[in-house]
Amino acid sequence: MGIVNIEDELHDQLRKASTVTCRSINAQAAFWIRIGMLCEMHPTQSFNEIVTRELRAAGVEPPPARAA
Repeated sequence: MGIVNIEDELHDQLRKASTVTCRSINAQAAFWIRIGMLCEMHPTQSFNEIVTRELRAAGVEPPPARAA
């Protein structure tokens, strides 16, 4: 584990985002770092495609679709 220096404004945004996503500030920062890295590594994929791929790789299955 290490310490990362970030600007106060970014830390404030992390705090706000972590409240919305029910993550700790550290977990929110780790999520942003991981997804940002994956976006740079796969520039032709959208954010949603990357998150979907990561969820599937973790074994998360979408619920069955309900008929309207």
